[in-house]
This record gives sequence, C-alpha cells and structure tokens, in this order.
Amino acid sequence: MATTTTIATKPLLTDLVSTIDRVPSNFIRPLADRPNLHQLHSSSPSIPIIDLHDFDGPSRSRIVQHIAHACQHYGFFQIVNHGIPEEVVRKMVNVSKEFFALPESERLKNYSDDPSKTTRLSTSFNIKTEKVSNWRDFLRLHCHPLEDYILEWPSNPPSFREDVAEYSRKMRGLSLKLLEGISESLGLERDYVEKALGKHGQHMAVNYYPPCPEPELTYGLPPHADPNAITILLQNEVPGLQVLHQGNWLSVNPVPNTFIVNIGDQIQKETLVRL
Repeated sequence: MATTTTIATKPLLTDLVSTIDRVPSNFIRPLADRPNLHQLHSSSPSIPIIDLHDFDGPSRSRIVQHIAHACQHYGFFQIVNHGIPEEVVRKMVNVSKEFFALPESERLKNYSDDPSKTTRLSTSFNIKTEKVSNWRDFLRLHCHPLEDYILEWPSNPPSFREDVAEYSRKMRGLSLKLLEGISESLGLERDYVEKALGKHGQHMAVNYYPPCPEPELTYGLPPHADPNAITILLQNEVPGLQVLHQGNWLSVNPVPNTFIVNIGDQIQKETLVRL
C-alpha cells in the first residue's frame, strides 16, 4: 500500500499506479457521481457511421445530408474512408505508447501544472482547482502553425516530432474537409464556418489511462462538452467512450480505421444563431 508521502511525490498516475492497490481519496467520486453501468446502453443503435468516400465527387450532397442528420440528432458521428493513411495512424499510436513508456525522469521533463503552457504533460484536467481528480495522464500539444510549436515538443522518442507532425498535418486537412461538410449541411457556403472561426488553432491531447484498481469509484474523464469547434478522436481500439443521446448513455464501440467526430460548443452556438 502506498503511503501519503508516496502519492504526494508522484505527479503522474503513470508512475503512481505501481505503488498502490486502492484508488487514492482525491480520485474517488461522490456516490451519486460514480460510473453507473446499469445506465449504459451498449447495444445498437449507436452514433452514425458516415462514409466519406467520394466526398469530393458525385456523392457529396448525400454525404452532407448524413452529416446534417448526425449533427442535428447526435452531435457525434464516426467516419470511415477518411483519407488518413493507416501507416500515419500506426506511427502516431506507437510513438505515443513509446512516450508514456519512457523512464519517469525523461517524461517529467515535459511536466507542468500550468494550463497556459502550449506544450505540457500533466494529469486529470486542472489539478490546481478541481476537488476530485480524473484517472488520466495526458500530453497536450499545440499543433498549428507547426513551425511555431514543434521545437517545444518532446524530442524523445527520437521520431516523436516527425511522426506527430505528419499526423497533425493530415488531421488538419481532414478537419477542414469536415468543416466544409458542416457548413454545407447548414445551407451555407462551404468555407463559411472556417471563415467564421477566424484565425483558429489546432490542439492535440494524447490521453493515457493507466490500469485502475477500483474503476467503479472514478472516471478517466467525466461527462463533459468540448469548448472548441470540432474534436476528431482516435479511439485506438479501446472501449469505454460513451455519449449522451436522448437521456441515455450510448457505448461507442471501437471500429477499425475510423475516427469519431464531436461537434464542439463553438459550432453548436453558430448553429443556434443560424436557426
């Protein structure tokens, strides 16, 4: 059993988990706010799956209609045939695993509890202000413009900057394509949302959820909305994601070679203004 001193001297869960056999008190959710598997709806239907094949061809109007339905009724959808090469995704996943497998002293070179830092390794959401912490570590990176931030990124593993930069470029192209589809789904010019956002950035969070000795007491991440325009999530073949739909929590099971798109608060607000 870890002592209080041990817990206090381990800023990251990655290094804490091997020293404990119970969830520390600062991670335990109030009884009414704990995971409730009885409310989980894991069977179909789940969120829509949209095939982006031929998005720039004759199928565009049909795909835009699917995007409109998913945005209006779910706020989430999965995408297949998105154009991101499997090798790019594989390298991104592998280098992320390599990073979190580095020795503690090497990883902590990137640690910060300052939310304003554009590159930082940390844990939970905001450990300075929250009463209950979340069971995750994360590496957060600003990614656009790449030349402004890439030299801040970790230099270990050796391929980190190259692999993450290529993934970031591909994901930016995909996000702009999706913004076009969302704009057209609202009956607007395809570049409307991009122009409305103005000078917009791109951020990446690489989340790591260490094994939890008492998962019924805590969350990796609790219910939340994303404040940005859109989030493109790589689920990495790991189950656990749930989305709220008509008062029920739906389980989003991993589908190979897909991404999950979450319509964020900025576009939700824009949609309300337009409607």
